[in-house]
Amino acid sequence: MSKRDYYEILGVAKGATKDEIKKAYRQLARKYHPDVNKEADATEKFKEITEAYEVLSDDTKRAQYDQFGHAGPTQGGFGGFDGADFGGFGDIFDMFFGGGGSRRRDPNAPRQGADLQYTMTLDFKDAAFGKETDIEIPKEVECDTCHGSGAKPGTKPETCSHCHGSGQLNVEQNTPFGRIVNRRVCNYCNGTGKMIKNKCTTCGGSGKVKKRKKIHVKIPAGVDEGQQLRVSGQGEPGVNGGPPGDLFIVFHIKQHEFFERDGDDIYCEMPITFSQAALGDEIEVPTLHGKVKLKVPAGTQTGTNFRLRGKGVPNVRGYGQGDQHVKIRVITPTSLNARQKELLREFAEISGNDVTEQDDSFFAKVKRAFKG
Repeated sequence: MSKRDYYEILGVAKGATKDEIKKAYRQLARKYHPDVNKEADATEKFKEITEAYEVLSDDTKRAQYDQFGHAGPTQGGFGGFDGADFGGFGDIFDMFFGGGGSRRRDPNAPRQGADLQYTMTLDFKDAAFGKETDIEIPKEVECDTCHGSGAKPGTKPETCSHCHGSGQLNVEQNTPFGRIVNRRVCNYCNGTGKMIKNKCTTCGGSGKVKKRKKIHVKIPAGVDEGQQLRVSGQGEPGVNGGPPGDLFIVFHIKQHEFFERDGDDIYCEMPITFSQAALGDEIEVPTLHGKVKLKVPAGTQTGTNFRLRGKGVPNVRGYGQGDQHVKIRVITPTSLNARQKELLREFAEISGNDVTEQDDSFFAKVKRAFKG
């Protein structure tokens, strides 16, 4: 089944900016994260969204994707011909053009282990200031019973009698160019050059078992939704003595009840009374760094924004610190006593305003008018 277009997955246009792509990803990631969305296909959608973002947020990968689509170099070859074998003609091409079969991977060569991915959910403040924690991940480790040999204790793997330990077999083929001898991976030992007659009962002959491993992780301050932390060497173990893969931790940030975040900046809304807005006041504003004083000038209107410099989130790459933006919302009182009403009437009279007071019966009339 062909993959969906990455732009379509994120719901953005092909000419979308990085900020637009990031914003779309954050919205979708929050919606489909498995910790939040319990629908059966939420995990697959989240993986699809993350894959699209990883490509489109990287300038090089995005350029390759725009030019070649899913068949580009980062997706495993151009047009699907990478690694194809046309009934043995690949070997002929190797022979005539200097390859001599050398391009085929040696099955006994050391290979790096597979990478692992782990999704970590962080509290809003932990993402801002960083933390150290332990996580447990399921991964393959060397079998303690056979010490990785795959053979039952007291026995050991034997040299494959078919390929004599080389891991490869010579196969003769008749071609239009004559009789050609090709080298193929030995199907008896799967290219390992070894045969295990008495398999280890713990690992079934693989030499590896699945276990949960505890890993200590240091999360840097300023990580944001969808960002990754690479933990080198904590992926699956290597093959034939190759190095292990890496562990990639993808961060999901919980929303805060008061603060909102955009990049390194923090946004919040502060309610003040009509009197504070008209006369001015000094108010306390919560920040991630503690409470700070903010002077509200007389005559401040609802929607006015103030900036608290340096009260945002530290940049994850160490480039300074964001700001906090405070939006003022003037609250209109909904329940007034007789004295308060009298003072407001006097205020309106002094201001030259002709106020016609409305009671509940008036609003009831309006309601009836809308109903017809």
